[in-house]
Amino acid sequence: MSIHEECGVFGIYDPAGDCARTTYYGLYSLQHRGQEACGIATINDRELSYHKDLGLVGDVFHQDVLDRLGGTMAVGHVRYSTTGGVRRENAQPLTLKYVKGTLAVAHNGNLVNTPELRTSFEYRGAIFQTTTDSELIAYAIAQERLRCGSAEEAVCQAVKGLRGAFSLIVMSARKLIAARDPWGFRPLCMGRRGQAVVFASESCALDAVGAAFEREIDPGEIVVVEDGQVRSIRENCAGATSHMCIFEYIYFARPDSVICGQSVHEARLEAGRILAREHPVDADVVIGVPDSGLDAAMGYAEESGIPYGQGFVKNRYIGRTFITPDQQSREQAVRIKLGALRSTVEGRRVVMIDDSIVRGTTSRQIISLLREAGAKEVHFRVSAPPFIAPCYFGTDIPDKKDLIACRHTVEEIRRLVGADTLGFLSVDALERIAPSAACGFCKGCFTEEYHVATAGM
Repeated sequence: MSIHEECGVFGIYDPAGDCARTTYYGLYSLQHRGQEACGIATINDRELSYHKDLGLVGDVFHQDVLDRLGGTMAVGHVRYSTTGGVRRENAQPLTLKYVKGTLAVAHNGNLVNTPELRTSFEYRGAIFQTTTDSELIAYAIAQERLRCGSAEEAVCQAVKGLRGAFSLIVMSARKLIAARDPWGFRPLCMGRRGQAVVFASESCALDAVGAAFEREIDPGEIVVVEDGQVRSIRENCAGATSHMCIFEYIYFARPDSVICGQSVHEARLEAGRILAREHPVDADVVIGVPDSGLDAAMGYAEESGIPYGQGFVKNRYIGRTFITPDQQSREQAVRIKLGALRSTVEGRRVVMIDDSIVRGTTSRQIISLLREAGAKEVHFRVSAPPFIAPCYFGTDIPDKKDLIACRHTVEEIRRLVGADTLGFLSVDALERIAPSAACGFCKGCFTEEYHVATAGM
């Protein structure tokens, strides 16, 4: 099993127009953050248009759709579900038409007070069209807008009632608004391209559309774009402290992104270097499991002096819709998605680097591929500590009963996955993999220590 993160968001104001096409390219670069559904909403002469569906960006959007959407403002979203199922109505951006006008909302993260919020809205007559916590956010903003004098003031008041992780892009008829929770769990940055102002989950999306990175949105900050003018509301920043998910560096983000001033690629290299120091072994070649294990494998090879090699070929044409109804099919899926390179591993002592072990079943299958390709030994190194707790903030780490590290010792896990040796990155090393990052980290899935109350979850 692979770990997944809920989604990616993108927003743009550009008086030159054609914002839908720019958003399309931005979402393409964020596709790794969600492959189940996607959508784009635009504003043309204060009129809201949108298109969204299940599927990948390249499948959902075509030339005629982008031409129709156009837009001088746009907000886009790619989704992987953690709250709510894989249903078309759960695709984002969520759009509302209400007495004050229109709203489009794109959300990355996960709220921990969803049941209380939903009950409160239902007792006030709300009728929900989706099963996502993102709809609660849209309702909260719309409700506050009835009492507030502006869309940004409504966002400012609404987010005070939200607990958990949220990086938001909200679009009204005249304004584009970006907001981040006071803990900064999920990344959100801003860039510029001429007169255009761009927001995105990762800097790689800014690069993809030719926008220059300007800065991160601070935890608790709300940034408003109106008629090309940018202003910041910092009312909710008082006492805000960053606890960004450390797994952005280990797995989620694209290697060419920079988050909190730290290169993701360099963070993964450093994780590999630390692994080599913490868990050395005599071996002939170091390989990585595509894709997020590759950089850590390079770091391990660099530090250990063991040559780096390509151990696997990945089938790039297998999407998340690949049907795996039973265990036998899931095992077959691993063989279709990955192939071991016999010329690299046959007769050799192999160090295999991957980003995590969740249930252990996929790791066992991948190690079996190496054995079948003739690997003499397989030494498994993991560029994250063992998962001992679920995540409540937008990562689909399952309940403890499904986490292999909650039921077995490291030695037992080694035997279960079929490795000759096994080593995890230490919890203490997490702070050291991103030394340039100007933020603190949430490590709750590795420590069971959370910065936000999760009672009732």
